[in-house]
Amino acid sequence: MQPSCAAESGFDVGLDIAKAKVDVCLRLPTGKLRSKVVNNTPAGFADLVAWLSKHGAGHAHVCLEATGVYWEAIAEYLSDAGYTVSVVNPAQVKAYGAALGVRSKTDAADARLIAEFCAQRRPEAWQAPPPAVRILRALVARRQALVELHTQETVRLQVAHESVQASIQNVLGALREQIDEIERRIKQHIDDDPTLGPQRKLLDTVPGLGDASIPVLLSHYGGPARFATAKQAVAFAGLDVRHYESGTSVRGRARLSKRGNARLRQALYMPAVVSMRLTPWGKAFARRLSAAGKTKMVIIGAVMRKLVQIAHVILRTGQPFDPARHGSIA
Repeated sequence: MQPSCAAESGFDVGLDIAKAKVDVCLRLPTGKLRSKVVNNTPAGFADLVAWLSKHGAGHAHVCLEATGVYWEAIAEYLSDAGYTVSVVNPAQVKAYGAALGVRSKTDAADARLIAEFCAQRRPEAWQAPPPAVRILRALVARRQALVELHTQETVRLQVAHESVQASIQNVLGALREQIDEIERRIKQHIDDDPTLGPQRKLLDTVPGLGDASIPVLLSHYGGPARFATAKQAVAFAGLDVRHYESGTSVRGRARLSKRGNARLRQALYMPAVVSMRLTPWGKAFARRLSAAGKTKMVIIGAVMRKLVQIAHVILRTGQPFDPARHGSIA
C-alpha cells in the first residue's frame, strides 16, 4: 500500500455495517478504543466525521468489510472526505479473529476486530469509483428495482380478480414506460462518457453479455481499474469458492461464498446460462466441467465467475474478447 497520512496518524477505524446502522470503533494511537453507533445515512456519515474530528482523527485509516451493498455509500463518503478507506474480504477478518481466539460475535465486537485488523495488517487503500460510475450504478439499481416491481405485478395479474386487473395493467404500463426511460438514460450516459463508452464496446465483444448485463458490469468494474487481480474482482461479486475441509475425514461440498454484491450475481445468472448453452466458448467450458462430474448449478456458478474474470482482463488490457486467450482463464 502506498504511504498515507492515515498510516502516519496512528488512528484506525473499524466499521461494522448493517442496513440501518454502522457500529464504529476508533483505535487511538495509544491503543485505547472508542465506540459509537451512527445511522447508515448521509446524516449519520456526517455525524461520524464530526465525531472522528472531535477525537483528532481527521486523517484516520478506515477499514470495513465488503459484504452486500450497504457499505458502498459510507465508503464513498469517507473517501471523498479525505480518509484512507480499505475495503477488505470478510474472510480475512474472520481468519484474523480466529488467530486471536476471538469468540464474541456482536456488531460492536466486530467493529473492534476490524479496527485491530486495520492497525496490524494495514490493508491496501480502496479507490472510490468516479462520479460517472456512481451515476451509472444508481441508474442500474433503479432499473433493477423497476424490473422487480414489474415482475411482481405480472405475477399478481395472473391470479387477480377481474375487478382489479385493469388497475394492474395500468401499473404495468407505467412501469414499462419507466423501465424504457431508465434504459435510454443508461445507454446515453455510457455513450456520452469517454471511458465507459469504449469499455462498453469492449465488453460487447464477449459472447453471452448483452444490453442488460454490460451496464451492470460497468457500474461495478468500469472506469479506472478498482481491482488489481481477477481474483479480487470475483470475490467482490461473491463468486469465489469456499471449501469445507477439516482433517482427513471432513470434506464438505465447495460452494460460492456469496459474500459480495448480490445484484451483480443476479445480473450474471442469465448471461451464464446463455453462454453455456449458445456460445462456443461457454459450451466447451461447460462440457469440461460436466465431464469432471460437476452439477448443473456448480457449472452455472463457474461460468458466472469466468464472465467476471474475462471482463476484468478485457477492461484492464483494453483488448476485445479472444476465444484463444480468454477461453483459457482458469
